[in-house]
Amino acid sequence: MQKIKSLMTRQGPKSPQESLSDLSPVENVRIPSKEELREMREQPIDPQAEQEIINSIEDVYFSSDSFDIVKYELEKLPPVLNLQEIEEYRDKLKKQQAAVSKKVADLILEKQPSYVKELDRVTSLQANLQLGAVICTNARRQLGFAKQDFTQASLGLLANQRKRQLLTGLLKSLRTIKTLQRTDVRLSEMLEEEDYPGAIQLCLECQKAASTFKHYSCISELNSKLQDTLEQIEEQLDVALSKTCKSFDMSHYTKVQQAYTLLGKTQTAMDQLHMHFTQAIHNTVFQVVLGYVELCAGNADTKFQKMQYKDLCTHITPDSYIPCLSDLCKALWEVMLSYHRTMEWHEEHDNEETVPASDGSSTVGMEESNFDRSYVKKKLEHGLTRIWQDVQLKAKAYLLGTDMSNFKYDDFIFVLDIISRLMQVGEEFCGSKSEVLQESIKKQSVNYFKNYHRTRLEELRMFLENETWELCPVKSNFSIVQLHEFKFMGQSRSPSVSPSKHASTTSTAAMSLFEQYHNVGNPFEMQTDCKDDETEDVLASNGYESDELEKCAYQDYDSDSDVPEELKRDYVDEQTGDAPVKSVSRDTLRSRKKSDYSLNKVNAPILTNTTLNVIRLVGKYMQMMNILKPIAFDVIHCMSQLFDYYLYAVYTFFGRNDMQVLNPSVSVPGKEQSTSRQMTVCSYESSGLGLISSRLRTTLNRIQEGLIDLEAAPETTGSHVAVEERKEKVPSPHLSQLVVLTASGTLYGLAERVVATESLVFLAEQFECLQPHLDTMIPAAKKPFLQQFYSQTVSTTSELRKPIYWIVAAKAIDYEQMLLLMAGVKWDIKEIMSQHNIYVDVLLKEFEQFNKRLGDVSRQVRIPLSVSNVLWEHCIRLANRTLVEGYANVKKCSNEGRALMQLDFQQFLMKLEKLTDIRPIPDKEFVETYIKAYYLTENDMEQFIKNHREYSTKQLTNLVSVCLGSHINKKARQKLLAAIDDIDRPKR
Repeated sequence: MQKIKSLMTRQGPKSPQESLSDLSPVENVRIPSKEELREMREQPIDPQAEQEIINSIEDVYFSSDSFDIVKYELEKLPPVLNLQEIEEYRDKLKKQQAAVSKKVADLILEKQPSYVKELDRVTSLQANLQLGAVICTNARRQLGFAKQDFTQASLGLLANQRKRQLLTGLLKSLRTIKTLQRTDVRLSEMLEEEDYPGAIQLCLECQKAASTFKHYSCISELNSKLQDTLEQIEEQLDVALSKTCKSFDMSHYTKVQQAYTLLGKTQTAMDQLHMHFTQAIHNTVFQVVLGYVELCAGNADTKFQKMQYKDLCTHITPDSYIPCLSDLCKALWEVMLSYHRTMEWHEEHDNEETVPASDGSSTVGMEESNFDRSYVKKKLEHGLTRIWQDVQLKAKAYLLGTDMSNFKYDDFIFVLDIISRLMQVGEEFCGSKSEVLQESIKKQSVNYFKNYHRTRLEELRMFLENETWELCPVKSNFSIVQLHEFKFMGQSRSPSVSPSKHASTTSTAAMSLFEQYHNVGNPFEMQTDCKDDETEDVLASNGYESDELEKCAYQDYDSDSDVPEELKRDYVDEQTGDAPVKSVSRDTLRSRKKSDYSLNKVNAPILTNTTLNVIRLVGKYMQMMNILKPIAFDVIHCMSQLFDYYLYAVYTFFGRNDMQVLNPSVSVPGKEQSTSRQMTVCSYESSGLGLISSRLRTTLNRIQEGLIDLEAAPETTGSHVAVEERKEKVPSPHLSQLVVLTASGTLYGLAERVVATESLVFLAEQFECLQPHLDTMIPAAKKPFLQQFYSQTVSTTSELRKPIYWIVAAKAIDYEQMLLLMAGVKWDIKEIMSQHNIYVDVLLKEFEQFNKRLGDVSRQVRIPLSVSNVLWEHCIRLANRTLVEGYANVKKCSNEGRALMQLDFQQFLMKLEKLTDIRPIPDKEFVETYIKAYYLTENDMEQFIKNHREYSTKQLTNLVSVCLGSHINKKARQKLLAAIDDIDRPKR
């Protein structure tokens, strides 16, 4: 049964007869006959049912051939036999046997054609083998005949042929020996032609040939001569290799590398190459510096040649410093370019290497070649850092060998530019940040910049002390980018750069320096063709853009036809000259004429020559900061000192009040009326409306303490630290004697004050524009300093207008005369008046005269709207506070007198509103509230005193004395006066 199941699963190639013969006798008895098989095949049986019957057969039937089926079935019989169950079980076994027999028969019939076919092939093979045996037998018989008939005849021919071959070989050896004797001449010719690979190949071939014929006595001498020649070739090859360090030639280097490859010394060649590069760097820089030192020395003294390179650098004169540095960097560039091209050559040839055939003989050579390439690659990569380190050390020694603190600015910037370019080369060469160079140039830059900044501050003080504060005429579209000091930051967006030039610049910037100057040129060539870019065109002729505008400037601007079209626009873009679509009404233009005195000049920036000088200094400082970022904070700090000193000078010249300060509570009797104006000024200052904000006052104090040297002469005694601190400070500037600030005809130097103040505001605006650029340059840890500088110093410049223009406002109007006139008015009248007092007309006439003089000044210098507003605001505030001061001087006043005060003030306001566009009128409520306070009761007065602390003690006391004096008792008066004194006590 096991064989049956194996046959069913494997479907072996046995024939039906063989399969039947393998069965045991018992199994053979059980196999049905052909007729039974035919009948079973003819009976329709469901294949699925048949398969289920086969699957129901127990596994023990398929266990092994020695399995006894009869015994197994007999043992399964129960103790008590049941005929019916036995017959049913027998039928089941018959069905299983029939299914298995049918399956076996089907498999036998299925393999019958394959068996027949295979049997035919075996028969055919047997016939072929018999034919082959016959052929072999005939062949052996024929070979026997050939051996017997031809062997003896052939031996004679072979002997003769052998003699011939021996003689031919001898002749060839003699000719080779003759050729070897003549190779020394050819080798010399090839060395002169620098054909090193050919010479080495020829020499190696000769050595190989000589070793072949070493049994000849004439060859021994030739062999030693060839060895000497090979050593000579290696020496010349090393010299040729050293030449590639200064000037790389691809064909020359290719020959040298091929020669070393033939010698099998590729790694040795790479070691020698790095030694030659190191030597080339030292020899090159030494020769460059030595040449300049000897040239400047002017004699043939040979002591310089024996000096160390570091000592030699100290003998470079300032005049030859920059040319020598330029030549030094050029020479170092050539060495680094040669190294860079050497690496490119090896990368290119590594990529061109072809994979050889994968036979056993070339595997060893391939591995050796890969090892050599890997060694060369690593050696070259490690050599990058080593070569650049040598370059940095040579440049460092040169940089620190000379004190550059007294160099001209342009020369020092040129040095920084060269070193910056050298550091850029280093970054592209090996990705280095050039810490050695950065530290060296930082040390020199800090030393130079401190000295340079100290000198510039002294120059700025000299400029400020000689400045007459006259307008420097510039064009209306003036921008700091137009100055050549700022070309480095505005070139990309400047409209003066042509698109083609800009495109070429952009494409060039995208390439590395090694790509730009791969074959020709040098990044350290002195640029002498860029001077045309430094020309400026920022100044206007006589302060006007054109003759037409100059002609229109002084014409009466009550007529719209006389006003230039550009000035009729609501807004003119200074960069493009275009105006918006929005039109300006005639009324708007007229109102602007009244309030803005700038329409008689083109709206060009207001600045002085000193302002331009400071702006140029800022540009130079930013150039240095842009080139050398490590000292960015030091540069920005010095830039802030330039601005601080300019601001302090403007405040010192024009913002300090030189009036005598008196106690505002002093009364104004007739014999002391000469001090009434000073009292008005002091009352304004003590009213709580301070002219100088706390932020501006803090800024001025900080500048005075940190930057201004207030001592007249340096002390001989003192600590070294104090002396060093004083070196960092600058004496306080003094106003030029040519500037007169006391003439009433010029409104007390209003033109000079406007030019000084507005030039400072313009300078602050330029600093605001530069803030984003400075913010990107300053280190992150120092950004709070920059933010504090802008928030506490730059942004406070406009606040200087108040104290500066307040001095003009305090002197322009005769407030003293107004107080005298008000003192002569009788206020205790008994009837209501319909006519205002004469002092109002006098005051209005003063304002009209002030307006006229303001127009006269505007013909000299443009007065911006913001300036005129500040002036008018100051004058009106002073006038209103003078009115309150005059009312506070009244000894007796009736209700009709209060009504007259209101009439006077309303008349003043009505006429004043026609002179100025300022709305609302400053301190209008200050006067009105004071006049209305005369009508308050005792209880209301006490509350008024507590709520209105803006009034002085004298003014409040007058209200109590004059208003309530006859209506309250002494105790109530004392209570109110005590309340006033309580309010005044903190002020004292």
